[in-house]
Amino acid sequence: MTGSGAGLTRTGPDAGPADAGRTGIEPVVRTGPIRYATAERFGRPRPVAAGDTRPSSGEICPQPPSRLDAVMGPPHDSRPQGEDCLNLTVTTPAADGGARPVMVWFHGGGFSSGAGLMDWYDGSALAAQGDVVVVGVNYRVGALGYLCLDGVSEGNLGLYDQLEALRWVREHIAEYGGDPGSVTVFGQSAGGISIRLLMEMDEARGLFGRAILQSAPLALTERSRDDAAELGRIFADHLAARGESPSTAGHAALLEAQRETAVAHLLRSGSAMEPPFSPVDGVLARNGAAFAENVRGLDVLYGWNADDMTAFPGVEGDPAELTARMYAAPLAELGERLVRAGARVHSYRLDWRPAGSAFGATHCVELPLLLGGRAAWEGAPMLGSTPWDEVDALGAALRATWLGFVRTGVPGAAPGPLHCTDGPVPGR
Repeated sequence: MTGSGAGLTRTGPDAGPADAGRTGIEPVVRTGPIRYATAERFGRPRPVAAGDTRPSSGEICPQPPSRLDAVMGPPHDSRPQGEDCLNLTVTTPAADGGARPVMVWFHGGGFSSGAGLMDWYDGSALAAQGDVVVVGVNYRVGALGYLCLDGVSEGNLGLYDQLEALRWVREHIAEYGGDPGSVTVFGQSAGGISIRLLMEMDEARGLFGRAILQSAPLALTERSRDDAAELGRIFADHLAARGESPSTAGHAALLEAQRETAVAHLLRSGSAMEPPFSPVDGVLARNGAAFAENVRGLDVLYGWNADDMTAFPGVEGDPAELTARMYAAPLAELGERLVRAGARVHSYRLDWRPAGSAFGATHCVELPLLLGGRAAWEGAPMLGSTPWDEVDALGAALRATWLGFVRTGVPGAAPGPLHCTDGPVPGR
């Protein structure tokens, strides 16, 4: 195996918590963690040097608790936090020459929290059910990933981390039973926004042929560089008030300054949903020809959950109207543009409302259907009182829909609560 820290662990129904509670799951091989790149603070990532055999730290990017703990519940697994966080995990039916389709997962978390190594995002169920290879990617979040400050950080470093992870997949995934010529990126929320931006980057061209965007709030895709720079100055001022600087402050000081910047941003913008650190203007193509060249021939599946906006406290307005404005409308606009540019597009809306949940078909509710297992999602408020067997039965059907798309570019048969459409505007 190539990569720093590429230990192998056999997982399965009787092998531990990673995929516990999934029905019909054969044992799979789960690596990890593997260091795919290194980076200095506020520097672009670099691939791991040849011959670097140091074990991976297993760290995830320093971060506060998720703002969606009230919906998802807090994570049950604890991961060390640190800046040696450019790590990934690979789950495969066999590390052989099987040349299986590859699914690369970019997690959500408002560009502020989350990690591909977390048990929520274990890919064992997908790997076993679909005979595919699943890669879960850490990337830098918060100020460490998206600070924009002259002389300190250019911004968008988390996006460059994702790009480097895709390059790692191209170079190494065959050693884990995957086909580097058959890569689907899939991501939820901030991860879906990331995929939208990767579509625009010349450096990402050819690194994936299919893409799934789950509940990506494209209304928040980029912030202006002027606004990002002002937030960067607010962040630096909070550190300076404590005699600290962004380049040398400890993680606790960085996270506290990040929290204070979020408060200041809320007061400035009035937006309880928009994070203070996120992608910065400059990635989206400014002419149709460049966009068309990047996405021509791409297979894209995108969609949202019917009640996405019930997850966000403090956001005023009718959840249905807000969901349409933040998710449905901008996603449909992207779909239409993709079709005009020569991409093949499918779309969906998920209406699953778990019994006993106050949140309905909320943001993140599809995640337990695709990734993780009973142990990872135990007690998640968004699942209400729904028995795990029911969650997993619907999950098997939803995974089959996603896996059909991964293998053919066309979604598989949709389960009842999922409405799929050929084209960019579902449900109209």
